[in-house]
Amino acid sequence: FIIAFMSIKSDVFLTSQNIINILRQISINGILAVGMTFVILTGGIDLSVGSVVAITGVIVGSLLQSGTNWFLASLAALVISAICGVFNGWLISYVGFQPFIATLSTMTIGRGFAQVYSNGKPYTISDLSFKVIGQGYFLGIPVPIILLVIFCIIGLVILTMTTFGRYVFAIGGNMNAAKLSGVRTQRVQLMVYVMSSICAWMVGLILAARISSGQPTAGESYEMDAIAATAIGGTSMSGGIGSLSGTIIGFVILGLLQNSMNLMNINSFWQQIVKGLLIIIAVFLDMRTKGKKA
Repeated sequence: FIIAFMSIKSDVFLTSQNIINILRQISINGILAVGMTFVILTGGIDLSVGSVVAITGVIVGSLLQSGTNWFLASLAALVISAICGVFNGWLISYVGFQPFIATLSTMTIGRGFAQVYSNGKPYTISDLSFKVIGQGYFLGIPVPIILLVIFCIIGLVILTMTTFGRYVFAIGGNMNAAKLSGVRTQRVQLMVYVMSSICAWMVGLILAARISSGQPTAGESYEMDAIAATAIGGTSMSGGIGSLSGTIIGFVILGLLQNSMNLMNINSFWQQIVKGLLIIIAVFLDMRTKGKKA
């Protein structure tokens, strides 16, 4: 409906340049949504991904400024991001924190860490090799789009073709039943939060490379867009039901909607309202579906 409406409304919408622009825009939210899908399928939520994006940016920016090789700088940021995921998973699966409280706390800690580490100032990035991640092309396709496709394929394979993927659904469906069936629920829960943080790390690299800067304020509200894409894609917020293919549809719809509203010059404040309403509608439909099944 969006595509049909906008193709009539705007002459620019179906141009190759605009389509590439939409895909480049959704690459950031799409990669985050891949990790968020795993988390939500287990019945959890990860509010800390935006702060991990910021942490990745300032760490990479500071190391590149000091002359560190871009690969080593990215690897160092990956280690820190993975530690953030491990900490989230440990609090939730081993200590027993509610996912909302645990990740809300780590989100705040992460934001503070990014500000303290950078002293509240951005790091300018001039390394051309690193900038390829956010600004480069491969065979005429922007690198962020290629990275999005890679992450989606990996996510689909893990979720639909591996034992780990079955365990993710089992934990979200019934934690106690999964535990009694021999599933190492704590380990699986920890791993999904690590995966979510790795996705946030990749987004942090893309964003820093795209804007040529490691910003301590980067990634604000990114977690909301990722959750919205997952919910719109049909993943149940209580876990156990959903698919990554649905999430892909979810973040594509969000990208199309945002691009359409930009082309129609709709105020950004109204765009936020529309996103919020979409989440309400998606969750309401999920509740109705569950009620009918019951």
